Amino acid sequence: MIEAFEPAFMQRALLAGILAVVATSVVGTWVVLRGLAFLGDALAHGVIPGIAIAVLWGFSPIGGALVAAAVMGGMVTLVSSRTTVREDTGIGLLFVGMLSLGIVIVSKARSFATEVTSLLFGDVLAVTRSDINTQLVATAIVLVLGVVLYRPFLALTFNSLKAQSLGMQPKLAHLAMMVLLALSIVASFRAVGTLLVFGLLVGPPATASLVTSRIPLIMVTSVLFGSIAVVAGLLISFYAGTAGGATMAGLSVAQFFVVLAITEIRSALRAPDGLPTAA
Repeated sequence: MIEAFEPAFMQRALLAGILAVVATSVVGTWVVLRGLAFLGDALAHGVIPGIAIAVLWGFSPIGGALVAAAVMGGMVTLVSSRTTVREDTGIGLLFVGMLSLGIVIVSKARSFATEVTSLLFGDVLAVTRSDINTQLVATAIVLVLGVVLYRPFLALTFNSLKAQSLGMQPKLAHLAMMVLLALSIVASFRAVGTLLVFGLLVGPPATASLVTSRIPLIMVTSVLFGSIAVVAGLLISFYAGTAGGATMAGLSVAQFFVVLAITEIRSALRAPDGLPTAA
């Protein structure tokens, strides 16, 4: 393990992966608890046009992602409120539309195949110091706002009507959560790509929710599970030559089913006469 992380590029990859896990764990916990997985996945694809334009024109990916996220969020609201189409249908349409637009924009680059591969699947072993600095800024913003907006997010998650009666303005809280989601994606796309960031966004928080029910502990445990996936993924990538981002994302999903199997076995063993415990 020590030899694998001796090269500078592996150290940068490890730091980038950990930063991605921290950002996605904070936001991903709320995504899992609120049942917004589909919206989170769609937004991960929806920011592609903004990131693509920013990367090609030399602007900040954070700004591009936030603009694209705002456009997609506004379009989802418009479709669901002004038409008879259900919200999930609007999300699905924009999911494909924004992904297509992003690929079209990237296709204007001279190195089309390289740019598309990096944008969609990431290249954690090619992360630069500049990329890490961007991640640090995005992750710091996510952490600070996550702490400041904890109570509004908590109220929004469990009782939006109660939150409104308390003057917490759930619509603004939801918008703020979408902004944090976009930032967490920006903090992760260099490492795992926009297509695979969903694995880190949902996998570790979902796994953590199997072992604890307190929200702060879910976030901390999610960081732990995500970090294990990052370290193991990088080791496998280094020695087996697999794609780093895909390996990390795949392991973060595999952890959920491993922990689920363990909890089910423990539950069955604790049940009297081998009968399953009541839900």
